[in-house]
Amino acid sequence: MFFKKKPAAEETAESEHDQSVNSSAQPLLSHLLAMRKLLIACLGAVVVGFVVAFYFLCTPLMKFITSPIEARGVQIIYTAMSEALTTQLKVSLIAGVVIVSPFIFYQIWAFIKPALYDNEIRVFRVLFFVALALFLLGIVFCYRYVYELAINFFLIAGEDLATPMLSIDKYVGFLFSFILPFGVVFELPIAIFMATRMGWVDHQKLASWRKYVFFGIFVLAAILTPPDVVSQVMLGLPMYLLFEVGVLVSRFTKPGRKET
Repeated sequence: MFFKKKPAAEETAESEHDQSVNSSAQPLLSHLLAMRKLLIACLGAVVVGFVVAFYFLCTPLMKFITSPIEARGVQIIYTAMSEALTTQLKVSLIAGVVIVSPFIFYQIWAFIKPALYDNEIRVFRVLFFVALALFLLGIVFCYRYVYELAINFFLIAGEDLATPMLSIDKYVGFLFSFILPFGVVFELPIAIFMATRMGWVDHQKLASWRKYVFFGIFVLAAILTPPDVVSQVMLGLPMYLLFEVGVLVSRFTKPGRKET
């Protein structure tokens, strides 16, 4: 059985098509390999940070975490055999991530940097440090000024009903669920800046939304914080002030071109 030989033009077209397919597949494969390398490096760093935190920092961290409640004479207990250990593991994991976070951020930066222009690189560098500073400021503000108020509120509310003996796992969970939302919501000016740069909003539109934003912020504060008025107000007011800061930032931000 014989086959007809393809014309040279068809063979050339097929060869060019195969080359274009291969050339388009190679960047995708290289990106996937780079992402795999990134994930492995970050996971390995987290494991190392966790081990360091568990063996060298766990005890002082637990003392620091429980000091606000122990200073008020409240007993910390555990109600399950593994509760104390699992709580220490959780705290050590979070501390380990914090310890190796500079390495993780560097790896992520090295991954996305080749895809950015020079002006975008400068903007991302500034945004990174500002976002980190705002996140830490939110956590410090919460722990220093809001958390103790919330503890006092709950202890006073229940002092005539029962003797407080707090489970270590629930107490640590309450602490992190209380302070982490503050760190996140302090990123609001960054979110507004990026939305303005993308052309999604401007300062005039934001200013016209004030009353709706005010209502939405306090609804969100009620969802993110424990069910007491003090913590909700102490989160809602800074959020609204940060929104006003974002409006001011938007006023002086040159919007980018809207995508079509």
